[in-house]
Amino acid sequence: MKQIFINITVSDPEKSMQFYLALGFTINPLFTDEDQKCMVWSDSIYIMLQSRQFSNVYLEKQKMDARRYQIPSFTLQVESIEIVNQMMENGMAAGGIEPVSVFREEFMFLRSIEDPDGYLWGIMHLELDRFIALKKTPQG
Repeated sequence: MKQIFINITVSDPEKSMQFYLALGFTINPLFTDEDQKCMVWSDSIYIMLQSRQFSNVYLEKQKMDARRYQIPSFTLQVESIEIVNQMMENGMAAGGIEPVSVFREEFMFLRSIEDPDGYLWGIMHLELDRFIALKKTPQG
């Protein structure tokens, strides 16, 4: 099975873990300790919340402040607009902020949330069948 582990540096792993739990992630205790928290979105997607001290052990580079600089963002696809809205409510109650307005297209509903360290996550409901149908429609 192919998997991806996304490592992000956070100022407070415990606080960040609570934010990601509120979004619907679960904890993988095998890869979780005091310095890093392994948050699971699916069987193939893991987020490693690493303390600043721990993340600098093997790579001595200056850390970017995600609240001040544009960095790569991430998007989570969910089954309905209601789930998007519930995740956003839960995430904001756990310290997240909504930095931009809702983005809507005929086939997509997207809201964005920043975690306590400024990492940007899109929460998206995509109607794939509708998107495919629109792509097949001749432009004219």
